[in-house]
Amino acid sequence: MKTIRVVAAVIKAINDLGEPIIFATQRGYGDLKGGWEFPGGKIEEGETSQEALKREIREELDTEISVGNIIDTIEYDYPTFHLSMDCFWCEILSGELVLKEHEAAKWLTKEKLDSVDWLPADVTLIDKIRVEI
Repeated sequence: MKTIRVVAAVIKAINDLGEPIIFATQRGYGDLKGGWEFPGGKIEEGETSQEALKREIREELDTEISVGNIIDTIEYDYPTFHLSMDCFWCEILSGELVLKEHEAAKWLTKEKLDSVDWLPADVTLIDKIRVEI
């Protein structure tokens, strides 16, 4: 089975009520279209995970981020490929989160993390995020 190595940004901010919020995006293309995920993408040859994540967020969301600590590396078998996904805490440095490839996006509080239909690999990260925010 083919392995695809990707990175995902768990972008954290604070809302007007002082609560931590997490940015979620709805996939706008491909077999998994419509599912919710943490933004990111494939690691290109010669890139570190952190470099790939900064590039992907710049390309997909027109935003500059800082990449913090790794949360986890998710290993997940989809029907046609194996996904290896490095997931990092991130914060916005500049930009307005313009959706170039996604159908929709939401900021979710801890209580609302289960309110979207996460893709199977991404859902495995939700409990870890809930504990840490």
